[in-house]
Amino acid sequence: MAYRDLLNRLPAPVRWLAPPAALLAVTAGLVAAWSGEPDVTPPVPDAGAARYCAALDAALPADVLGHARRDPSPASPYTAAWASSPRTVLTCGGDRPDFLNDGTRKGPCVNEVSWGMTEDGGGGYRFATGLRAAYVVVEVPEGAYGNYADPLAYLADAVRSTVPTIDGKADSDCLDGS
Repeated sequence: MAYRDLLNRLPAPVRWLAPPAALLAVTAGLVAAWSGEPDVTPPVPDAGAARYCAALDAALPADVLGHARRDPSPASPYTAAWASSPRTVLTCGGDRPDFLNDGTRKGPCVNEVSWGMTEDGGGGYRFATGLRAAYVVVEVPEGAYGNYADPLAYLADAVRSTVPTIDGKADSDCLDGS
């Protein structure tokens, strides 16, 4: 009863506006929590790969097929992302992706950069560079683009110019014209 007495002592406009204001605040908080993309844990590259990844980060495009760059949290020179819901995520300097160890996972050669690929289990694809001084992984979720490999054309030039091949030569998989 004490609560009801306290509520009745408040001016009428406050009593009328308090419940909708509280509901609006809770709804806004829930929408903010649900609409955000999950965080991306940045890789921890060795010193050599870190230099290449930092250079790659600076060379990456601000836009991929009309999707603006919106980097994940926490900010890192080893991660980048474009668009939201669904977003394409690039990581640089992590461990060798397991799917590169399977010889059947050869992917496209785009602008002289060879990519291994695998499905992500949700209708999208994961791509990774192989014989370069740092592994670059690009995750393209289902529905992000008309063709799952389209973002590679926007990213390959930056990869080619900043992350050298291990032997200093062109990607051997791209030499056959594929």
